[in-house]
Amino acid sequence: MLRLKGGERSRAKRRARTGLRSFMGVVLVAKYLWQASYTAEGVKGVIKDGGSGRRDAIEKLVADLGGTLEAFYFAFGDNDVYVIADLPDNTTAAAVSLAVGGTGLVRIKTAVLLTPDEVDRAAHTTVGYRAPGK
Repeated sequence: MLRLKGGERSRAKRRARTGLRSFMGVVLVAKYLWQASYTAEGVKGVIKDGGSGRRDAIEKLVADLGGTLEAFYFAFGDNDVYVIADLPDNTTAAAVSLAVGGTGLVRIKTAVLLTPDEVDRAAHTTVGYRAPGK
């Protein structure tokens, strides 16, 4: 059994309660990109709510989950909306994708975004991998 000191114990309890990770007192979050396309019925909702209404709804959704909305843009092309948000973890991001996609009014793709520093660390991480058939 792992024994935690007083401060570690309270941090562990807080993490278990909130789902937030922290390192040296700083809450760690992950950054996500959502690419969304509205169905015909979804477009009718955008017309009714307006672009600002949709942004406000997504901002509230993200905030209620302990995250922050960094960017929200409508666009021409394959996707109607691009959103960048910070969320506590992958489980929370998956919950958003399931809830939004489950309405049937929006098709959503989620990408975990990495900083250049994270890619640098990954590039210097040794991985023991054997290719299929090798």
